[in-house]
Amino acid sequence: MPPDPFVLRPIGTVRSPLTERSAAPKQGFEGSPEAWLVLDPELGPAFADLVPGQRVIVLTWFDRAARDVLRVHPRDDLTAPERGVFSTRSPDRPNPIGLHPVEIVAVDGNRVRVRDLEALDGTPVVDLKPVLDGVPNN
Repeated sequence: MPPDPFVLRPIGTVRSPLTERSAAPKQGFEGSPEAWLVLDPELGPAFADLVPGQRVIVLTWFDRAARDVLRVHPRDDLTAPERGVFSTRSPDRPNPIGLHPVEIVAVDGNRVRVRDLEALDGTPVVDLKPVLDGVPNN
């Protein structure tokens, strides 16, 4: 019996100079440009405490990913043996959720500028979570 359906509501959108998947680095720390997260203004109380220098995990929905891919050559290296997508960070997967550790560079109203984000322009943002650093109540 299939599980009950659930709804993910985007909290914002990525605004980035990256528009083509072929131009995006495999990982954000591999040379991605700074990008803006444009958050839903109605969620202001939820993002009011974000500050420059803070590290957060951005969860995105890879809306242009293939959802029927189960095996890939890691990093698109055809000389590497195929692996199941659950043991890789391929964006192509049954539920294409992106996980991006980033650093906040600036906050301007409902816009949050980040570095190390390899998501394409227009990618839906699903959630933000602080990077846990061992400090209680994070």
